[in-house]
Amino acid sequence: MRIAILFFIFTSNILAEEIIGIPRIVDGDTIHINEYKIRLEGIDAPEIKQKCKKAKLKISSIFGFTFYENYECGKVSKENLEVKVNKSKIKCISSSKDRYKRYLAKCFKDNINLNRWMVRNGHAVAYRRYSKDYILDEDFARENKLGLWRGKFLNPEKWRKLN
Repeated sequence: MRIAILFFIFTSNILAEEIIGIPRIVDGDTIHINEYKIRLEGIDAPEIKQKCKKAKLKISSIFGFTFYENYECGKVSKENLEVKVNKSKIKCISSSKDRYKRYLAKCFKDNINLNRWMVRNGHAVAYRRYSKDYILDEDFARENKLGLWRGKFLNPEKWRKLN
């Protein structure tokens, strides 16, 4: 049974909405809680049909050559968010909507910011055009070769423009 609870919070003259419930994960940056369509604010995850490359074989020689294979990084991103949420109730805090009328929100499972978790573990990138909140988390994932950063990928925004 899915339950959605909507609260209105007044802070600093900004109307924030809390949406609480068990989400259906659409992809790595989009969820639905009942009739509420929510976009995880400040992050951009690979699209469901997007493919990326991961290292398959590294040959250590003077030239250091690596062979790559394609994998479905959009599906992997979605699956990682599903595993993290684990059919639990989450809370999303939104103060605006995007041009598609989705709620832009920071979502939390207990005290874990799911937006940050996705970027910090390499399952999404910081959506720098709209937010600077997760740049350090992206840097951490890149430096530690986590998730997408283990291989090669097109930034999801660029992939969308080309497809």
